[in-house]
Amino acid sequence: MTTSKTPLLDTVTIPSDLRKLQPAQLRQLADELRQETIDAVSVTGGHLGAGLGVVELTVAIHYLFDTPDDRLIWDVGHQCYPHKILTGRRDRIRTLRQGGGLSGFTKRSESEYDAFGAGHSSTSISAGLGMAVANQLSDDKRKNVIAVIGDGAMSAGMAYEAMNNAAATDQRLIVILNDNDMSIAPPVGSMSGYLSRLISGKSYQGLRNAAKGLTKHLPRQIEEVARKIEEYTRGMMTGGTLFEEMGFFYVGPIDGHNLDHLLPVLRNVRDADLDGPVLIHAVTQKGKGYAPAEHALDKYHGVAKFDVVTGKQAKPTPNAPAYTKVYGETLVKLGQKDEKVTAITAAMPSGTGVNLFADAFPDRSFDVGIAEQHAVTFAAGMACEGYKPFCTIYSTFLQRGYDQLVHDVVVQNLPVRFALDRAGLVGADGATHAGVYDVAYLGCLPNIVLMAAADEAELVHMTTTAWSINDRPSAFRYPRGEGVGVEMPAEGQVLEIGKGRILREGSKIAILSYGTRLAESLLAAEDLAARGLSATVADARFAKPLDADLIADLARNHEVLITIEEGSIGGFGAIVLQHMAGQGLLDHGLKVRTMALPDRLLDHDKPEKQYAEAGLDADAIVRTALNALGLSESKARA
Repeated sequence: MTTSKTPLLDTVTIPSDLRKLQPAQLRQLADELRQETIDAVSVTGGHLGAGLGVVELTVAIHYLFDTPDDRLIWDVGHQCYPHKILTGRRDRIRTLRQGGGLSGFTKRSESEYDAFGAGHSSTSISAGLGMAVANQLSDDKRKNVIAVIGDGAMSAGMAYEAMNNAAATDQRLIVILNDNDMSIAPPVGSMSGYLSRLISGKSYQGLRNAAKGLTKHLPRQIEEVARKIEEYTRGMMTGGTLFEEMGFFYVGPIDGHNLDHLLPVLRNVRDADLDGPVLIHAVTQKGKGYAPAEHALDKYHGVAKFDVVTGKQAKPTPNAPAYTKVYGETLVKLGQKDEKVTAITAAMPSGTGVNLFADAFPDRSFDVGIAEQHAVTFAAGMACEGYKPFCTIYSTFLQRGYDQLVHDVVVQNLPVRFALDRAGLVGADGATHAGVYDVAYLGCLPNIVLMAAADEAELVHMTTTAWSINDRPSAFRYPRGEGVGVEMPAEGQVLEIGKGRILREGSKIAILSYGTRLAESLLAAEDLAARGLSATVADARFAKPLDADLIADLARNHEVLITIEEGSIGGFGAIVLQHMAGQGLLDHGLKVRTMALPDRLLDHDKPEKQYAEAGLDADAIVRTALNALGLSESKARA
């Protein structure tokens, strides 16, 4: 008979089961939960370090609060794996980020315990405040709202906007700052834990409320002085002056792994008669409890499948260089020849390749934190002074800086270069991280150069081309993952702005690709040729400005013109159609078909499966061409 390695965890399916345990049992439960998280992620890959850092916090919150009636919001979302295990999803935890399996982030449609979906960061306090106000409007004051924010999310301005608003509304809102990089907290210990328990306790709260009642009968000036004395005294003792000044009742810092500290503080705050928001400052260690993660520089933030004993990740041998690495290396070469080149990223240096530039030119590389809005305007300021900033942001995250992109860059016609990593579908990270809207939201802006790399060699040329553009903004997009294995150039070439290229000549069907669907387009052309249908394949390279001569040639010399892109409706195909309509190229019986992502969200899966489901692979291109010609697949083969 095999003895379970997780006997306590085996008794917990949902949080109500957890609440049947004795407090003394929670340490063992947390240890088992940490091991289960490690074992699960070793099978699936995913975000590991952040989840390991909040194991005790997850246990304590679900033990003391009545979730899901009490609303628990996890910021960023990748902290949530232990939460998923405790909330009825342990039996599916080894399907994380797999097709048809659990999302790697919180997702409202997945569980009632996921009060708010999160993939991007710094949304929890705003959402929590909205829920708290809704509770008040519904006269349901029994519910607590708990927002757990951390892993860099406090570097975003949105968090402070929400805190400012929360303090002004006097809503009961509990914010837990998961400080896992010691960026704010002083050292914590037994004295800090003691002070936090004392300050959050009923005795202190009663004395505080009595003092507040007394000071109301004193002259206003004395009342204000007494309030400030109380706030600053606590601030000096605990380090929370910043949050006190923002209007939050501050508790902490406390050891986020010590249940003897967490439980009484959370219980005190839960039961306290607070007349405004409270912030509990919990200091945690990313990767806690798993030595390979604790010792890794990124604390195993995101991992492939790995061996639990050794921590060695099972990363496949790449067949071609990763797009991100190609971009980073090209940027270094440009930096070597031009001292005006700078690189900016928003908390993703290694994810965008900017870390390579930072190693070579630390004084010209800037990680501004999770602050895309600031990153864009910061880049605009640099451009004003004659520098050549490459603002390097995931496509999905640039959405957050759109107003700044319009107002501070485009309106002023500043030569900021936007490098958009993770363009197109991104596999396991799913809909929140898919870079599918940038062509549409950038394509409507005047006087901006838009490029999409068809392969890794084209990315070298487009990075170099962006460097050369000094009279207007530019942007180029490239996908996640490895290139297609083409021969790499020794140096990047400056492409002629607004000019595409033809890779295969044909006569009946024209396929105009924008981005890395080019490889699928060439495969489709071979399939069509085997059916006796001659196809031209062209790489647009530019969405703005369009290659008008190329489009006119394709339109006038073919029966069918198909555009294909890895983006949403309203993107490249729409730009081409509008151009053709304006030039009268649709007036002579040409059959035009636009292939873009469907008008719905696509769940996480392997990228090739996502593109097949989206109808953007070679087979779908062939079907589109045959349908346009009124041919069935069987007739075409005959």
